[in-house]
Amino acid sequence: MIREAAWRIFAGEYTDSNLEHGSEGERAPSYVITPLGAKVNRLFLVGVVTDVEDMGSETQPMWRARLSDPTGIFHVYAGQYQPEASAALSQIKPPAFCAIMGKARTYSPEDGVVYTSVRPEMIKLVDAKLRDYWILDCAKDMKRRIEALEEAQHMNPATVDGLIALGHRKSLAEGIVLSLQHYGRVDIGRYREMLTDATKYLLPEYHERLEGSEESEDNEEEQLVLEIVSTLDTDGKGASWDEIVGSAKKKGLSKEKLEEVTNHLLDKGLLYEPILGKIRRI
Repeated sequence: MIREAAWRIFAGEYTDSNLEHGSEGERAPSYVITPLGAKVNRLFLVGVVTDVEDMGSETQPMWRARLSDPTGIFHVYAGQYQPEASAALSQIKPPAFCAIMGKARTYSPEDGVVYTSVRPEMIKLVDAKLRDYWILDCAKDMKRRIEALEEAQHMNPATVDGLIALGHRKSLAEGIVLSLQHYGRVDIGRYREMLTDATKYLLPEYHERLEGSEESEDNEEEQLVLEIVSTLDTDGKGASWDEIVGSAKKKGLSKEKLEEVTNHLLDKGLLYEPILGKIRRI
């Protein structure tokens, strides 16, 4: 069997996916089809592991981890059939930059509800520099998918052969046709914004804004929350959420706005929740 190429894809696009497509034949691979037409069997991810938990038992461990990138969170699960990955997850102390190679998976607890996850094959500790290279590679690939899908939306009908004739790879052409059939007319503007936000993360100005050099209201609120968390985290184990709420209220930030800003910072990978009710800075 031909080993499937590992896609570099942002969490925001992957977690939007709810279509699993199986090929014909014995032991044929299955794919998660994203709204932009990525036909994903395997993934290569780099981000910050913000949470690791053993959900299993002593005899049957099941490790769950969250890997954060600038657009969202990947959910990673490794059990007894992934011994090397399970062992690696058990040794990680969040927050940690990690590279993960794994298989795309979906889970449907009820009709109409589909969640994506990753079953890891390989996990390695890396550094921020490799994470930034990965973001750049993901952005390039996402831009190609956006442009290909935009061309497909102007075709009547969109076909695999037609997209290949325009210069697109067969796997992407097949994925786009499946995407159009399942998701309908995808809001490309949403993914352009996601792409822009992700690439901004690589700019020095972005990190300068987080240090307070930009005076926009959103950035001021983010900086305020980061400062509150740092001040209250006196033992390195995280700041209590109740204390964060109280401190934010004294500084004029409502609980509703605090939750909105905190969730945004969690999605960016600038904050994480080591245990329920505790928040730490990355």
